[in-house]
Amino acid sequence: MKKVLFFAAALMMLAACNNVTKKSEVVDAVAEAPVKDTVVYEHEYLVKVGDVAPDFTLKYTDGSDFTLSELRGKVVMLQFTASWCGICRGEMPHIESRIWQPHKDNADFVLVGVDREEPREVVEEYTAKLGTTYPMLLDDKGDVFASYAVRKSGITRNVLVDRDGRIVKLTRRFEEAEFNDLVATIDSLLAK
Repeated sequence: MKKVLFFAAALMMLAACNNVTKKSEVVDAVAEAPVKDTVVYEHEYLVKVGDVAPDFTLKYTDGSDFTLSELRGKVVMLQFTASWCGICRGEMPHIESRIWQPHKDNADFVLVGVDREEPREVVEEYTAKLGTTYPMLLDDKGDVFASYAVRKSGITRNVLVDRDGRIVKLTRRFEEAEFNDLVATIDSLLAK
C-alpha cells in the first residue's frame, strides 16, 4: 500500500511540475504557439541550440528593467522557474552554490531567474526561503517563457546564451549529469 501511495504522489508531483496532464493539452499548447508553423524541439522547446535567443524585456523584482539583447558580449543564463515547481526549488540551491556564487562578480556573466506567472511578493518569499540571491525577473503573463517553449509545458528550464546572443545549451528538469555539463559549459565560455 505504501508503494502505491508513493507512486501516486510521485505522478501527481510530476504532473504539477509539468503543468500538463493530458496529451490533448500539449496539442492545445502547440496550437497556441505564436508562429503558425512553429517547430517543437526536444523537451517542448520552440528554440534550439544555435538559434539567436529570442529578445525580451522584463522587470526585476526591484522594478528595474532587464533586456536580453543589451547583454551581447556577456554569457547569460536564464533559469525559468516558479514557486509551485518542486523540481525548480530543488535545483535553485545548486544554481546558487555552483553557478551564481562562483561567477556573480564576473562582469562577463549574467544569471537571472525568470519566474513564470507569479506576483513579486510570491517570488521574493520563496527565493528568501530557499536562500537564493541571484536576481529574479517577473514574466507576469508567461509570454517570455512561451517564446522559448510550448506555453503549457513544464519547468525547470535553463537556457545558456553565448556572447554572440546564440543559445549554446538547453536543459530541462534537474539531472546531475546534465547540470554538471551546464556548469562546465559556463566555465568554458567564461574562460575564453
